[in-house]
Amino acid sequence: MRIGLIGTGRIGSFHAGVLARHPEVESLVLADADAVRAAGVAGALGAEAAPDVDALLGHALDAVVIASATAAHAELIARAARAGLPAFCEKPIALDVPGTLRALDAVAEAGTVLQLGFMRRFDAGYRAAREAVRSGRLGRLHTVRAVTSDPEPPPAAYLPLSGGLFRDCLVHDFDVVRWVTGREVVEVYATGSDAGPAMFREAGDVDTAAAVLTLDDGTLVTATATRCNGAGYDVRMELAGERDQIVVGLDDRTPLTSAEPQGPPAPDKPWPGFLERFAPAYEAELDAFVRLVRGEAPNPCDGREALAALRIAEACERSRRERVPVRLMGAG
Repeated sequence: MRIGLIGTGRIGSFHAGVLARHPEVESLVLADADAVRAAGVAGALGAEAAPDVDALLGHALDAVVIASATAAHAELIARAARAGLPAFCEKPIALDVPGTLRALDAVAEAGTVLQLGFMRRFDAGYRAAREAVRSGRLGRLHTVRAVTSDPEPPPAAYLPLSGGLFRDCLVHDFDVVRWVTGREVVEVYATGSDAGPAMFREAGDVDTAAAVLTLDDGTLVTATATRCNGAGYDVRMELAGERDQIVVGLDDRTPLTSAEPQGPPAPDKPWPGFLERFAPAYEAELDAFVRLVRGEAPNPCDGREALAALRIAEACERSRRERVPVRLMGAG
């Protein structure tokens, strides 16, 4: 299999390494807006480098992986579709619903496939939680608590391009809540704080946010996020039912210290970031994409799933701005 990868920044370089090691990937072609960077990553992996996307798409590929800057995702998805190529794309498809719909229309018109990079669906803990919920082990689910905390803010230049904390960060929680529970979000109420670094206020964003989501069966979900969690990278999900309660993301690297005299101490090596915490999940999602392209497995996360998560994020952003609960379209 011959795969083209567009974007060789941090996540793109990681994906390139995974694909270069994959037994079913015979050759890999890389392209980036920074051609020198693409050539350097390609050289380190024994891959090929194309000078630009046009050249990459002319390499008789079997599939494309898109890990470019967010603003380019929708256009690249459409170009891959027009070329008849299956595509894997990092979230989001676009930062708004119209852009997302245009890209999905291009995929549908071409009759190709698009897999989105919601890696938490491939994490062992989240998969176990999904099974616990779906099997009835927890009984009636009444409360879900989702946490995403970054250890430090991103560069200031990234913030105006990110879409904001709900679209860029909490969108992962919104997707995995739907995936784990099998339910839809019908209403949100969200707020946020920009009391941290000034660059968030300057970008019209918040550094910390919280949302209450109501699911269509009455389950209540709290989802919180921050860019300023100095203890380390903390991603967890607690699921409480009438029979039992479980948690995803609690291990000896979770950056939590008990205040109880007999509680566990602070971890020796807290998770430093998302690549370290979710490395196995990133590998698994790309393996799933390879199997999808080979016709060996169904699409585990198509573009409609990304659209659903984006609609929740947009509702939360509206709720934060207007300070009102927001019903989602189709919620009745």
